[in-house]
Amino acid sequence: MRLLWNEIKVTCIVIACAVLNAFALNAFLIPAHILSSGFTGAAQLLAALAHQYTPLSLNTGVVLFLLNIPVTVLAWLRVGRRFTLYSMLSVLVTTFALTLIPVQALSGNALLNAVFGGVIGAIGVGLTLKYGASTGGMDIIAMILSKTQDRPIGIYYFILNGLIVLSAGFFFGWERALYTMVTLYVTSRVIDAIHTRYVKLTAMIVTEKGEELTQAIYHRLVRGITKVAAKGGYTGKDKDLLLIVLTRYELYTLERIIQETDPRAFTNIMETTEIVGFFRKED
Repeated sequence: MRLLWNEIKVTCIVIACAVLNAFALNAFLIPAHILSSGFTGAAQLLAALAHQYTPLSLNTGVVLFLLNIPVTVLAWLRVGRRFTLYSMLSVLVTTFALTLIPVQALSGNALLNAVFGGVIGAIGVGLTLKYGASTGGMDIIAMILSKTQDRPIGIYYFILNGLIVLSAGFFFGWERALYTMVTLYVTSRVIDAIHTRYVKLTAMIVTEKGEELTQAIYHRLVRGITKVAAKGGYTGKDKDLLLIVLTRYELYTLERIIQETDPRAFTNIMETTEIVGFFRKED
């Protein structure tokens, strides 16, 4: 029952965040010709170009949905059903909300549109990631790479966002490109404040239920665990210190396992800058 309520909570958060993303686009970014990051920015660009140079009038949400089809199919085959289903839900709700929310600027100031559009959109993305879900697009690609080839995703974000900025400058004017850069910067900072974007993390777990927690983690995650004998400094009780290195996409699952198995455990999550030695790259 507790697990069911947790999934209901995550589903509600994903839906609310998708609507928030759509609102940021239609109320701030799209009317000001300012592009977002990742697949959303690419969808904005393609929709704007189709409207400007062809007789077609494409909705940004529809283009976003079409762009996500191939990566969603790949995620279903390579990542897992839960992650993929939440990604599909996020994309579908965003597409639907973009068709319902009118494209109408709340401000005529381009800088305000860039900042508030970036902040509101980033809140939606950050909360979605925080609860172990995804907004699709580059998040799916990041998950696939982290599970198969262990490659850093930063270069792919940089290339795609770089192309988006250059395209914004070429088609909408270089002033709009600068505003797009403001949006990208604000988005990254807000997401960092809500949810870590580091690819690798190290979790240090101090628990009195070392064996139960170890088996629970092995049951849900395919990660190695180092167990070290420890003793409480104040209580003097014997405890276990569990060390585990994982990706950011596995963090929410680990937090749920700890909460379900030993809510009194002390957990410290740290950024891992480099790994030397064996680290699982494939399931």
